[in-house]
Amino acid sequence: MEILSALSDALSNLFQLQHLSLIFFGVCLGLLFGVLPGLSSITGLAILLPFTFGMETTPALALMIGLMAATNTSDTLPAVIFGIPGTTTSQATILDGHPLARQGQAARALGAAYTASLMGGIFGAIALTASLHILSPFILAFGSPELFMLGLLGISMTGSLSGNQPVKGIAAGCLGLLIGAVGLNLLTGHERWTFGSLYLFDGVSLVIVALGMFGFPEIVDLAISGTHISQNVRGAQGSVLEGIRDTFRHWFLVLRTAMLGTIVGALPGLSGPVVDWFAYSHAMATEKGARQTFGKGDIRGVIGVDAASNAKQGGGLIPTLAFGIPGTTANALVLGILIMQGLPIGPQMLAHHADVTLTLAWGLVFASVFATGIMLCLVPATARIATLPIHLLVPILIVIISFAAYQSTSDFGDLITLLL
Repeated sequence: MEILSALSDALSNLFQLQHLSLIFFGVCLGLLFGVLPGLSSITGLAILLPFTFGMETTPALALMIGLMAATNTSDTLPAVIFGIPGTTTSQATILDGHPLARQGQAARALGAAYTASLMGGIFGAIALTASLHILSPFILAFGSPELFMLGLLGISMTGSLSGNQPVKGIAAGCLGLLIGAVGLNLLTGHERWTFGSLYLFDGVSLVIVALGMFGFPEIVDLAISGTHISQNVRGAQGSVLEGIRDTFRHWFLVLRTAMLGTIVGALPGLSGPVVDWFAYSHAMATEKGARQTFGKGDIRGVIGVDAASNAKQGGGLIPTLAFGIPGTTANALVLGILIMQGLPIGPQMLAHHADVTLTLAWGLVFASVFATGIMLCLVPATARIATLPIHLLVPILIVIISFAAYQSTSDFGDLITLLL
């Protein structure tokens, strides 16, 4: 009964015009940060942080949640249209989303991705509401050994992404470990592979690696082709409803990957960049005929990834609110906003401020609905980008990617790393 009362208070707060307007404004900002490659929700939350000082608790949370939820919806657009990840959580979307765009089915891919993202966000919010009071012993049981084994599981799963050549996938995972080893050891302070460069002390930015490995090569390939992104210009429009139907037709895949995204998001340190690969690997391993069609334009690859990447938002808030342990940098900024509002983080918050917790959970639902509605309305216009002559797009994309890489640390080394 206490939970139902807190849920009623949370929903009554959210339904106020002021709070809905702030969620909508945050969604608009989040959509912008998701569309521009490299500008993730972390950047948006960092910009919003000073503006929440003088705000009351619910308005501040409404603005913050709107931005967080929308970023993981709009980052699909550059991944599908250009083959460039809008954020690190949309890397796996490229594998099937961009081939669909090149086949003239950009609108179908975007319709399916946005619908799956909405369903994943709703599932994550429900899971957050239901689990905060019962998952405390489970999350506290995860120490360094368990997180280490989950990390090994993630690397080993890259082998399944390579089809019949698992050695290539394992080698790619090991290459990622080598790149991740650059910088200072956070436990001992020892330098690793810095070569005396101050720039490398903080390691190599994952955003720059993603842009360099997924962004520039795709642009070079498009520039060489000299035509359009879509190889079937006439078929590039009018299939949004088909994508929506695809999502509901594969509802069980959405349910499974949303559950996976919520679980992975709830494990500190594992969310963010890995959840989409976990979901993609799961879909490839469980869906009929997936090993032959995934990576060539299979709509199921898009649906599974986007459902998981948005569901992780609700999962990521579980350890943040229950124990004050942020799983990602974005959740750390959320924690900072809550602390600035004078809220006690941990079991006391669940016991005495359950309405605030549920405001966060169901604010995700409202934000996901707003973001999905806006992006679905824009699909006919955004899908046309795939039909534009590539010589108009390449210079713009190169500038956007270079800017996104440079904003990582605002050091000239960002551009050198991008080219390397």
